[in-house]
Amino acid sequence: MTILPQLIFGQSGKRAVNGQIKDSESGEFLAGATIFISKTSSGTVSNEYGYYTLNLPVGKNHIRYSYIGYNDSNLIVQINSDTTINVELKPLSEQLQEIEIKVQSARENITSTQMSVNKLTAATIKNIPAFMGEVDLVKALQLLPGVKFVAEGSSGFSVRGGSPDQNLVMLDEATVYNAGHLMGFFSVFNSDAVKSVTLYKGDIPAAYGGRLSSLVDVRMKEGNSKQFHGQGGVGLIAARLLFEGPIIKNKVSFMVSGRRTYADLFLKLSSDANINRNQLYFYDLNTKLNYSINENNHIFFSGYFGKDVFKNNFFQMNWGNATGTFRWNHLFSKKIFSNFTFVVNRFNYNLGLAETNPRAFMWQSSLTDYNLKGDFAWLLNSNNKIKFGFSSIYHNFFPGKITGIGTQAVISEYALDNNYALESGIYMSDEQNVGARFTLRYGLRFSLFNNIGPGISFHFNTYGNVTDSTVFGKNKFFNTYWGLEPRLGILYQLNENSSLKVSYTRIFQYIQQAQNSSAGNPLDIWFPASPNVKPQIGDQIALGYFRNFKKDMFETSVELYYKTIENAVDFKDHADLLLNKYLEGELRFGKGYGYGLELMVRKNGNKISGWISYTYSRTFRQIKDINNGIPYPATYDRPNDFSLVMNYHLNTQISFGLNWVFLSGQPVTFPVGRMGIGNTIVPIYSGRNEYRLPDYHRLDLSFTWSEKQKAKRKWHSEINFSIYNAYNRKNPWVINFKTDPNKPNLTYAEMTYILGFLPAITYNFKF
Repeated sequence: MTILPQLIFGQSGKRAVNGQIKDSESGEFLAGATIFISKTSSGTVSNEYGYYTLNLPVGKNHIRYSYIGYNDSNLIVQINSDTTINVELKPLSEQLQEIEIKVQSARENITSTQMSVNKLTAATIKNIPAFMGEVDLVKALQLLPGVKFVAEGSSGFSVRGGSPDQNLVMLDEATVYNAGHLMGFFSVFNSDAVKSVTLYKGDIPAAYGGRLSSLVDVRMKEGNSKQFHGQGGVGLIAARLLFEGPIIKNKVSFMVSGRRTYADLFLKLSSDANINRNQLYFYDLNTKLNYSINENNHIFFSGYFGKDVFKNNFFQMNWGNATGTFRWNHLFSKKIFSNFTFVVNRFNYNLGLAETNPRAFMWQSSLTDYNLKGDFAWLLNSNNKIKFGFSSIYHNFFPGKITGIGTQAVISEYALDNNYALESGIYMSDEQNVGARFTLRYGLRFSLFNNIGPGISFHFNTYGNVTDSTVFGKNKFFNTYWGLEPRLGILYQLNENSSLKVSYTRIFQYIQQAQNSSAGNPLDIWFPASPNVKPQIGDQIALGYFRNFKKDMFETSVELYYKTIENAVDFKDHADLLLNKYLEGELRFGKGYGYGLELMVRKNGNKISGWISYTYSRTFRQIKDINNGIPYPATYDRPNDFSLVMNYHLNTQISFGLNWVFLSGQPVTFPVGRMGIGNTIVPIYSGRNEYRLPDYHRLDLSFTWSEKQKAKRKWHSEINFSIYNAYNRKNPWVINFKTDPNKPNLTYAEMTYILGFLPAITYNFKF
């Protein structure tokens, strides 16, 4: 007699409870907060918008809401029907930093099926020693296991041996195609405007695709909805300023943040005309509007605008990113949460010879995306959390146009054809509890890629030479690729403090980058899959053991992974990449594989915090027409990687920061001999990446002094001293081989390094 009601209502005696979790002082959403139910010894975590939903038994329930760095909230509620409970958590008082606080963490590292994930808050990032006085999100990521920087000081990074273009970097769900300022020495992410960052190293959720190695999900602050605040800083190279506050209290809020370097302002003081006319600076602007319409509807507008400018009497170059994101959160019911997003993002660059040069020219290039997506979360019952959705991105690739300037211009105009493509996907995943210890997360993403006219497809022979071409008309879909991308995660919780996890991921990558150097620079060209370029396909399996100690004060993890790549892309020797309409003829295709071990120990606490990580990894490529078909180390194969990050708060006014890194040297191809052909000496090179640069290591230090806080004082300030490369290690940036002018028959190696001992001071303030 009880079967029919259970079939109708899904589960007898339970009701849906949902709500949002916020910061009590700023009104910002808390993503990843823990909701724990004592009666059932179960719970959930809030999503990126602070929203949660779960099923509770009818009757009296004890609910505990917790988030790292905040006081817990304990509620006893009577559940008789579907209920909404919104909670505001109070941040721990800064005065409590005088003693060590053992904070009960969210324990998400133990209980979540997601593995190969690292999360950093804005507070964690700001505790890491600054580079030239600028705290940098990307440089913080480079200290995590499995993540390596690709060159000294660069904002480019490699995840588990992948290339930088295999990382999907998103700012409020908008793709950032070039995350570097000042040729990559700084990232585009202003730390004042950043709320949190989550790095997925291969085990990427089914909602995302298009990149083989990682997803970097950066979220901006929503803006304080309760009271007006400001903060900023002045350093040796840049100044920052942020304002946030309510437009309508607890309903509409804003955030706007700006940053600019000012080295060029000092150049104007020079009496040398060749110097005072130079321009060298970057700026960025972050904006956000947050509008809570009602309990079931919430909208966000956010944008990023950034640009780099370099110009002198002979040369000029500028590049930048612009993104705009509109999001609408809507609750269809207590159990169904939705988020609809529309994004426009653009990356462009220009370079050329200055107008004073008789051969002046300007080269322009850009990539523009229009993205529409919908994501849904459905609490089917207490054992099944289903996510599903769709996305569609229209790509407009403008590979380049060069225009002559002036009457003596060598070239009037030369342009490559635009490329157009549509990249779409639908997905569904389910997180299912199977008994008390097992949790499964399984899903499937279907991706589709279409090349769209107008366009031209060249036909190449086996040597990469053009033999013919086909022209396609406007709006014609002339080539299609599709793929099935399964996701699987298995969690077995050994006990309250430890768990085992297994994951498998397959991803298709339909666009990639033609890189002029391993360091990456703004001139790297993005190009799509086509009739000549098949999408890269990545498969990764990972196994991990996770264990917490001393009431979650210490988090430890051990992860093993193995990954393969089909249709791996590399370039033939001496490839011509710039303004080459036959670029696809320079490409060579094969396979790649890699494996690794990642160890990490993380210390939580207000007095001492930080982590130690070690990674052993290898990554290889095997391509028929490169290195005689023999497998060779990929450019980002650096077997040993060790990072130490430590922060120590002596008291409420004084704190210290330290990080030390060690990496194996980067693989390189060196000349091993030479021969004479007529009157010309030609170098003979080793096999691809057969040698390595010397090992890399560096120590960074920081010291922060904060003024003593007074209850009625609204202005608070601090001074930060930092040292990059404290013991002045001369790490190689590049090694060139030159002919000895006194002994023409001899060649010598010359090492170039760019960053030695580098101190900085920054004044930060809040009001």
